[in-house]
Amino acid sequence: MPYKNHHDQKRISRFLSLILRHAPEKIHLIMDQNGWAAVDELIENAGKYAGIALDRDILTRVVQTNDKQRFALSPDGNKIRANQGHSVPIDLALEETAPPDLLYHGTAVRFLDSIDKAGLLPMSRRHVHLSGAPETALAVGRRHGKPAVLVIDAKAMRDQGFPFYISENKVWLTPAVPARFIKNHLTGS
Repeated sequence: MPYKNHHDQKRISRFLSLILRHAPEKIHLIMDQNGWAAVDELIENAGKYAGIALDRDILTRVVQTNDKQRFALSPDGNKIRANQGHSVPIDLALEETAPPDLLYHGTAVRFLDSIDKAGLLPMSRRHVHLSGAPETALAVGRRHGKPAVLVIDAKAMRDQGFPFYISENKVWLTPAVPARFIKNHLTGS
């Protein structure tokens, strides 16, 4: 089915998220240790194993117009990968980077008690995702219910040896955030 409209773009974006972040085996896709997959193999296998018609133009449009910039194409356009959010073991080859003093995490109010006890854990992902702006975190929180924004003392974490990385789409990544580094909660509507 060809790419026709915004609905198709969302469907293809969801499909790419599933394949490139969590389940490349569903379409027999091979990714290298850094999460890159051959575009031609993705196009062929998406049609063959999932019935999803892709071409280079569609992939380029989805990569360029995805509101969260979840995907990247290699400079030569022959490889594609998800920028973060993987549950499959890959190394994004990101360099450790000093974060700003404060970072933010969007969640739902219903998770606050658990987070207050255990901190932020990556769950099925490889990293906890943090935002540089509270507005971005609030938008993330809204996707999960009544939103809450956690203020993270990233400077104190870094000072105590916790690594931070920043993905190509400017999402901050760290292995976990112990509860003691969560300074407060901001709730929104």
